[in-house]
This record gives sequence, structure tokens and C-alpha cells, in this order.
Amino acid sequence: MFNLFTLLEVVGDAGTGTTAGTETTATMTGAESILGLVLPLLLMVVVFYFLLIRPQKKKDKAVKNMLAALKPGDRICTIGGIYGTISRLKDDSVYIIAGADQKEMCLARWAIRSVEDAPLENDAEPLV
Repeated sequence: MFNLFTLLEVVGDAGTGTTAGTETTATMTGAESILGLVLPLLLMVVVFYFLLIRPQKKKDKAVKNMLAALKPGDRICTIGGIYGTISRLKDDSVYIIAGADQKEMCLARWAIRSVEDAPLENDAEPLV
């Protein structure tokens, strides 16, 4: 990295008129300054990858696997907060039975937040 003694040597040589050590010092400082600029950027990219990008990819993969594994009879929660039981699946649509009057609704598959562990016996009872 760049240090104060190198700077003082370059300034001292320029003031006395000698140029013997100036060329090697200038090229060394140029390489060090490039390394000094690239290294922090590279470090930031690595940190962002491990703190942001990698966990998000892992989460997306888990959601994709959960949506692919849906089957009739699963108890689900939608992104709107509706709890229901899947009655049938069709391409990108999911038909659920929800509420006390057992109404059937059609939802997009991507609108499912999670598969719940509540048993089917409690389907008619409201969840609190």
C-alpha cells in the first residue's frame, strides 16, 4: 500500500532534481493504487454474495420446491392470510376450500405462502 515515506522520497527527489529513484517509486505506487482500488470492491462483491445473494437463492429454491410438492389435502396459508385446504390442482391454479361454509376458491399457485401443519379435523374451526 501507499505509505508516507514513499511520498516524502518522491517529493524530496523532485525538489533536489534527482530522478534516480522516482521512476520505480512512481510505477510501484501506480500498481499499489490500482490494487488499493480493486481490492475493496472485490471484497464488497464477496460480502454481498454471501450476505444477500446466496441466502435469497436458497430461499427461492425452497419456495419453488414447496410449490411443486403441493397436493390435494394440504392445509395452506395464502399471502393474503386465507387458510384453507387444497381440493384440486390445475396447472398454475390451486382450488382451496376455506371458511365455515366450505366455499371453494381459485388461487394462483404463486399466492401460497406456506403449507401449514394443522390437521384436517380443524378445517371447519376458525384459526386464531
